Amino acid sequence: MEPVTLTTDRLVLRTVGPRDAEAVHAACQDPDIQRWTMVPSPYLPEHARGFTEQMVPDGWANDSMFTFGLFLPAGDLVGMLGVTMISLGVGEIGFWGTKEHRGRGYITEAAVAAARWAFTERAVDRLEWRAEVGNAASRAVAQRAGFAMEGTLRSAINNKGVRRDCWVGSLLPCDLALPSTSPYLPTPGAA
Repeated sequence: MEPVTLTTDRLVLRTVGPRDAEAVHAACQDPDIQRWTMVPSPYLPEHARGFTEQMVPDGWANDSMFTFGLFLPAGDLVGMLGVTMISLGVGEIGFWGTKEHRGRGYITEAAVAAARWAFTERAVDRLEWRAEVGNAASRAVAQRAGFAMEGTLRSAINNKGVRRDCWVGSLLPCDLALPSTSPYLPTPGAA
């Protein structure tokens, strides 16, 4: 698939390329991004180049991972968001925000926009969010975006060689008043 560009009231969500490697590298120097995400630590310029020049284009080309850089109209990078396909009709969303732009709702805004796109354009019927237990900022973004918290998965994340427990949540098309590609029959009485 060719990369797409999405827009919100305040953001442009577009693929990243070689011209963005320096901004990605600078953002990933943040200890919180290195601690809570799967980016290498230390994060070197070659990691940013590999991400922007190979990993992102390959993900779009083989329909396995749809990565968006989150930019202000002036061009400032405020974060990164990806939807990785994990099975037929199921994607996993992941995101991070740059330190200087956190707390302004940008990542939540982008997550809702990307979810709407995945549900309407990529036939996704379930979008999962996972974060290591303790990553309260990521959990808050997911909850503000409408994800239902489903529990804790033991030893479900391998972050830099260490198995860790993670929280999991989901967002369904019906949560955003959108149709699913297949019928959904919720369990009676389930919250």
